[in-house]
Amino acid sequence: MLSFPFIALGVFLGLFLAGLRVLAEYERGVLFRLGRFVGVKEAGLRWIIPGVDRMVRISLREIVMDIPPQEVITRDNVSLKVNAVLYFRVLHPEKSVIQVENYLYGTSQLAQTTLRSVCGQAELDDLLAERDTINRKLQEIIDFQTEPWGVKVRAVEVKQIDLPEEMRRAMAKQAEAEREKRSKVIHAEGEFLAAQRLAEASHVLSTEPAALQLRYLQTLAEIATENNSTTIFPLPIDLLRPFYDWAQRSGQR
Repeated sequence: MLSFPFIALGVFLGLFLAGLRVLAEYERGVLFRLGRFVGVKEAGLRWIIPGVDRMVRISLREIVMDIPPQEVITRDNVSLKVNAVLYFRVLHPEKSVIQVENYLYGTSQLAQTTLRSVCGQAELDDLLAERDTINRKLQEIIDFQTEPWGVKVRAVEVKQIDLPEEMRRAMAKQAEAEREKRSKVIHAEGEFLAAQRLAEASHVLSTEPAALQLRYLQTLAEIATENNSTTIFPLPIDLLRPFYDWAQRSGQR
């Protein structure tokens, strides 16, 4: 029959082992004694009083949470679905346990309602073009409301915007019309520059007779390089001008 000291030692060892807890480096233990908060345990081997203390483990690692697609009606009455990704972590473990029943669920629900609210206040063009502004606004609102829970929201990223099929077709037509407009503008600018250069060239040729003769010779050289059997010699207009003047005087008589 075991003596009392051995029984007491066994009970003590059992209670000691039952109160041992191991916290990882990324964990903190929020300790309650008889229902009252008494402190936060750091990482390592920790011991609590069995039956008296209760320790809640809280992870300090950053959590990546997917926000489910939300039905949104934008300010310009376009119905669409938007989903996003939320990046956050716990900075104050005691607040995440005491101030809210379930900080993960609460943060998720808050992110969903904020996503619908912010996207509903923006127009479709802003959602598509000003994605960084929308992300920053979401992050500021969610972070402000989760601060009492000891939660820090680092970033919110809008991941995908699902548009109705008719809206996609309309946007495709708009993009095609925009590309066609740019093409016509570029073509018109090219025509304008070409006409401007031709006008400048004609001005130079009209004021410099020698330049016109050089242009004749250049044209002759270009024709000769084509391996043609027939070579055309351009005749200077000045040689024909006396005959033209004589014919004009004869016609006036």
